[in-house]
Amino acid sequence: MARIAVDGLELDYELIGPEGGQPLVLTPGGRYPRDTAGVPELGRIFADNGYRVLLWDRPGCGASDIAFTAPSESVMNAEALVGLVRALDLRNVVLVGGSAGSRISLMAGIRMPENVDRIAIWWLSGGAIGLAGLAWFYCGDQVAAASKGGMAAVAELPSWAEQIGRNPRIRDILLAQDPDVFIATMQQWAAAFTYRDDTPMPGIAVEDFARLTMPVLVFRSGKSDMAHTRRTSEWVNELLPNSTFREPPWGDQEWNYVSTFPNDLAARRGRFERWPLIAPPVLEFLKG
Repeated sequence: MARIAVDGLELDYELIGPEGGQPLVLTPGGRYPRDTAGVPELGRIFADNGYRVLLWDRPGCGASDIAFTAPSESVMNAEALVGLVRALDLRNVVLVGGSAGSRISLMAGIRMPENVDRIAIWWLSGGAIGLAGLAWFYCGDQVAAASKGGMAAVAELPSWAEQIGRNPRIRDILLAQDPDVFIATMQQWAAAFTYRDDTPMPGIAVEDFARLTMPVLVFRSGKSDMAHTRRTSEWVNELLPNSTFREPPWGDQEWNYVSTFPNDLAARRGRFERWPLIAPPVLEFLKG
């Protein structure tokens, strides 16, 4: 475990694998921390194959700080990743991630294309229903609590309990917010997830995909996956100038299946626990 200041935020991270290995950044989804079941296990596989793996807690996740000044939560996370790579002096990096981690990997790649060697992504969030769900999941309960009980009510939300336990500074950061300004910010962050007909992913304009000229591996989403629609993955693949598109190492119902798993850190259970299955095709792509 280590902490580093990046653009005013303290970010929690860990580097594993050989010091001389090519840097590989692994970004999980949701607001889940870097030690969520399946994430460090996947990172260890990459490390054992010679990569210098960066596991990190995004702002608002795990033990890292949070701020509410960015135009969206995704922009905050992408810019934090770019700043973290810069602060750690990582060169020629590989970006790997699923769900929100896929979005953040692409957005970070757009911001530093000269320093990204390859990208591998799966579970690309999209579709009108999927994105509406994200707006509520990330912002809805925050607005409801702030409108009823101010920032004290926000700080008591179950969604913040684990992070406050890991980083008590989070409670102070939340309580320091003006409730009206906070509600306006959450409305803005929720609006960033609005479905659009002109781009497959929120926070990425269609013309931005052309900046991602490095090789990108995109895994096709399941037909049954309403959070990460199949069409989203297909559309992103069509827009990327140098994309490889392939089937994932699990069946069509994977997301529906793992969404029922308990989030139990001690027992190493959670919706990412099967992520190590994706290591072989990603390694094949990276070494191809």
